Amino acid sequence: MRPLTWHGKHDIRCDSVPDPQIEDGRDAIIKVTPCAICGSDLHLYDGVMPEMRSGDVMGHETMGEVVEVGKDNTKLKVGDRVVVPFTISCGQCFFCKRGFYSGCERSNPDRSKVTNLWGNSPAGLFGYSHLLGGYAGGQAEFLRVPYADVGPVKVPEGLSDEQVLFLSDIFPTGYMAADFCNIQPGDTIAIWGCGPVGQMAIRSAFLLGAERVIAIDAVPERLTLAQAAGAIPLDFMEKDIYDKIMELTNGRGADACIDAVGTEAEPAASWDSRLDRIKVALFMGTDRPHVLRQAIHCCRNFGTISIVGVYGGFLDKVPMGSAINRGLTFKMAQTPVQHYLPILMERIQNGEIDPSFVITHRGTLEDGPALYKTFRDKQDGCIKVVLKP
Repeated sequence: MRPLTWHGKHDIRCDSVPDPQIEDGRDAIIKVTPCAICGSDLHLYDGVMPEMRSGDVMGHETMGEVVEVGKDNTKLKVGDRVVVPFTISCGQCFFCKRGFYSGCERSNPDRSKVTNLWGNSPAGLFGYSHLLGGYAGGQAEFLRVPYADVGPVKVPEGLSDEQVLFLSDIFPTGYMAADFCNIQPGDTIAIWGCGPVGQMAIRSAFLLGAERVIAIDAVPERLTLAQAAGAIPLDFMEKDIYDKIMELTNGRGADACIDAVGTEAEPAASWDSRLDRIKVALFMGTDRPHVLRQAIHCCRNFGTISIVGVYGGFLDKVPMGSAINRGLTFKMAQTPVQHYLPILMERIQNGEIDPSFVITHRGTLEDGPALYKTFRDKQDGCIKVVLKP
């Protein structure tokens, strides 16, 4: 089959590899209809995440048609049209039984590696390094899905692929970001990062009852899309974000702040962001937490910091004194997609939201390497890429 494979920093290729096979009775093989490039994939593209190996198949936003089912899988049948969560979950362990599917204790065969780094292991993920299972991803013609009687969800008739594809990751992630904020009537939510997850968080915050959403970015197309949803756009290259949020909230701060950026904050944003970039380049640090620092300062007393941007290691100069003394609550996670997916499928069916609004670029797998660069460099107004094998 033809997949997109990783061969080093900024080196993605459309290769030819053997088709995936059933390895366990609960497996399924799906023929990919569309897949997408996620902002999290750019951390791999940029060489930020460790334990990637040459030839690893990329991608974790995938849906398609079931073409083969393991002997123990009674949930799916050949011909079913399914969307596949990016989190791989067994459905039977301590965490899965409690709905914390992204904390699955069984799905990461490389858990000892990540335990040394993080103290314990989350679930395995598709196409996201050998810290998290080394599973082949879904930017390919076919995908093997482990625990396929737990993860994939059948798509109802009448919904297009593009309407439901993002249930695999960015829609649940953006929705979870807003859900973490415990939004009350009249609340103001500030969101850093208006990429695909940020755009979903903006619309989810309004769905959950926010009165105002402040959208922070510097890419004109992203800010325009955020404004179209009703958000107040702020360009961090033109305005002092702290001063502007205080002005908009009468000096109180936002009721909740969402970090939808994570480790690769824009180095030109501020002096501390530039310093973070230097420390990473000199191997004196692992992450660039400028956005998290700013979100803490911009949050009102006893407000909430919701973190869905990806961080990989250790954060420097995070103002915990501010957070502790002002009573902030932190909520963060890799998204337990299986928990949110049925709720969000229903919202799509009811016409409350059509996640396909975020798509700006479409192509084939052969177009993938060039589109990775377009997406990474924010060229041609690129916000979200969908690929069709």
